[in-house]
Formats: sequence, C-alpha cells, structure tokens
Amino acid sequence: MPRATDGTKRKNRRKKILKQAKGFWGRRSTNFRTAKDAVTKAGQYAYRDRKRRKREFRRLWVTRISAACKNEGINYSQFMHGLQKANIAIDRKSLSNLAIEDKAAFSELVTLSKKALGA
Repeated sequence: MPRATDGTKRKNRRKKILKQAKGFWGRRSTNFRTAKDAVTKAGQYAYRDRKRRKREFRRLWVTRISAACKNEGINYSQFMHGLQKANIAIDRKSLSNLAIEDKAAFSELVTLSKKALGA
C-alpha cells in the first residue's frame, strides 16, 4: 500500500495563503514562501492601521473644527471648553460636518460657546 505523505491538507494550506496574496506584486503572489511572509506582514499592517484610522479621522475632524473656529474669532480649545460649559454634547465628527456643510449652525454653536465662557 502506498504511503500518504501530506495529501490535500498541504495543498489547501498553500492555496489559502496564495488566495490571500492575490494582487500582490511579482513573486509575492505566486511563490508560497514569499507569499506567506507577505500575507503575514499585510495582516500586521491591517491590524495596526485599523487602530490608526480612528486616530487619523479624529485628527482630521479637530483640524477642520479648528479652521472653522479661527474664522469665527475663537480658538479650538476655548470653543470646546465653551460647549462643555454650555452642556452641549456633540461629537467632533458632527461638529466637523457642521463646519463644512452648515456654517450658520456652526456660527450659532460658536455664539453659544462664547456666551458660556462669558466673553
């Protein structure tokens, strides 16, 4: 009786890795050894950047709000502090959206913030 070496398990394992490496450049998409390393590294980057994306978006929102605040004659930190004092709980994503799309509503928030600060 012939000896079974690895059979389908080996083939399936390799096929899975090569499927994940589809679209990679050069030998990284066809050669199992290099594809294995590339897929592992890609997974590490994906994991790291899922966390990083959240930071980058918040940074973008803060920058947009800050720019809109400067046009209204107040800086970002004072504006946020004023909102907090006025008990206005609105997240930065929404504030950023208001600053871009509805300047009148944002100006009203700035007015409320300044009033709460007593300026």
